[in-house]
Amino acid sequence: MTTTADDAAREKGAPSPEEAAQRAVLRATEHLLARQHPEGWWMGFAQCNMSYDAQDLFLRHFLGLLDEGVAAATGRWIRSRQSADGTWPIAPDGPGDLGITLQAYVALRLAGDRPDEDHMLRCAAWVREQGGVAAAPLTPLLWLAMLGRWSWDDLPEMPPEIIALPTWAPLNIYAFNSWGRQVIVALSVISAHRPVRPLPFGIDELFAPSGAPVRRPAPAGGWDGVFRRLNGVMRICLKGTPRAVRRAATSACTRWLIERQEADGSWGGVTPVTAFAVVALHLHGYPLDHPVLRTAMAFVEGSAARPEDGVRKMETVQSPVWDTCLATAALADAGVSEDHPALVKAADWLLGRQTDRPGDWAVRRPGLAPGGWPFVFHNQTWPDNDDTALAVLALRRVAHPEPVRAGEAVDRAVRWSLGLQCKDGGWAGFEADVTSALPGKLPFLDIGDHCVDAPTADVTAHVVEMLVAVGLRDDPRTRRGVRWLLDHQEDSGAWYGRWGVNYLYGTGCVLPALTAAGIPGDHSAVRRAVTWLESVQNADGGWGEDWRSYTDPAVYAGRGPSTPSQTAWALIALLAAGELDSAPVRSGVHWLTERQTDAGSWRETAATGAIVPPTVAMNYENYRHVFPLTALGRYVRQCSHPAAVPAR
Repeated sequence: MTTTADDAAREKGAPSPEEAAQRAVLRATEHLLARQHPEGWWMGFAQCNMSYDAQDLFLRHFLGLLDEGVAAATGRWIRSRQSADGTWPIAPDGPGDLGITLQAYVALRLAGDRPDEDHMLRCAAWVREQGGVAAAPLTPLLWLAMLGRWSWDDLPEMPPEIIALPTWAPLNIYAFNSWGRQVIVALSVISAHRPVRPLPFGIDELFAPSGAPVRRPAPAGGWDGVFRRLNGVMRICLKGTPRAVRRAATSACTRWLIERQEADGSWGGVTPVTAFAVVALHLHGYPLDHPVLRTAMAFVEGSAARPEDGVRKMETVQSPVWDTCLATAALADAGVSEDHPALVKAADWLLGRQTDRPGDWAVRRPGLAPGGWPFVFHNQTWPDNDDTALAVLALRRVAHPEPVRAGEAVDRAVRWSLGLQCKDGGWAGFEADVTSALPGKLPFLDIGDHCVDAPTADVTAHVVEMLVAVGLRDDPRTRRGVRWLLDHQEDSGAWYGRWGVNYLYGTGCVLPALTAAGIPGDHSAVRRAVTWLESVQNADGGWGEDWRSYTDPAVYAGRGPSTPSQTAWALIALLAAGELDSAPVRSGVHWLTERQTDAGSWRETAATGAIVPPTVAMNYENYRHVFPLTALGRYVRQCSHPAAVPAR
């Protein structure tokens, strides 16, 4: 591997890995400090796929708000991301995705592109080859139904009466994860109205050669068949629902939605979820100038960025809390003093973002006091364990001028996270024990098991690391979390990464937590993880993992072109395992230092974040800034203080 290249570089008088890392850390520190917002937070643009840009145009057309300039600017952005074969992928450089490509095509038609243009012809031909509109997943079909190009009869029933199901009933709204239930409640109102605001053009060119939409036959067996047959029975029964009952149900759904609107006008800080809520409320009778919808649309508009003249792109969700926690920790790892003004300002901003009222998590934990942090600027309803753990870890590395205030915030957060530990000892993203098997069997949700909120290795690892940091290493709840992590190691030696791609991320989260919790470097789980990381290191010295590892781990787990963030995750894991002097670590450090830009950061276009595996990938702009700095900072610190290296 790059050990030979490293040795050759030394012979030519190049700096040692430690010296190169020290220089890189200084440049990266200056770069990251310069990126801090005056209020104290950091945030990079979080880029998803083009379907969300398309849905923004669909929403505006549906509401009668589509501006020609907005359509043209969005069209330029969507067009610029089209692959050579006419498609749009889930992740950059990946294969085309039917649902995303279909929505992007329709959005370009709204932007004025003609179906006989070359890029549109290539796209339409590819869509037909994949089975056409009839083969698309649920979300594009829902939008096409609202836009008059798909039949509501060919969509599953989503009765608003679901809002009345008690929490013990199967498939009640709290059996779904936090964002899933928001969408389901909104869609149940939309489905009850079956609205149609037709597009000003047809899309016959997107249907398979058979032409007209074809009703899909119910499979003969399996859960798919069961639910589709049940859907048919439900449709017949719902036709007899009294109007007063239906109206009461939709009113209950809209009240539920309004109660959960955040201060910034959004639902959960997520633009596509907010879009469905806006449509639902508007259909129920709320005018567009109503404060609820006016603030919601202001949030949607505020989620648009204009990177250059005539170009407009949508941000699906913003990540200020997450980015600020990561940046604070990276700077602390880089040796920035704990009383540095930038860190104090970041900590002060974080303290102002802690939630102080119960959210949906209280349905299962009614006696638990609030104390979590969200991912976004405003989200009192759905804080999460991941951001909460990282916020605590960040705060503990800052000398805040109000230590009592900071300490009380940490105590509230720790109590809250401990209260959300799941029955099996792990931690999920947002709530506790939202693990029913039934929601994942629904054939029309397109996201399988990710419509629930099961414990994951990355979140559990962060919470364990937090508990150790606050002095609870030997607490029985911490030890249960450690046992959960050990029990969920993959046969390969890696850990699955729910919120980052994928096994490199999971392993990069878990090994620091395990070693912090007292698991020695020579433990079999640690050794297996190290062996796996070494086995998937690329010949250039870096690490990378393709997004498709979520669907084909046998081929892609830990495999892909090297990226700065994924190389950093591997190094963080290896350093935690005591591999400071190993050849893989030196090669990884060399890879990062050689690829640092003159500005002090790194270039990364790959999607290394995950929102909904395997359907929604994310490129976090800040990942290329913070994770390499964290890895190199820890490397330099361990080189300077060998006693800090975990025992093996």
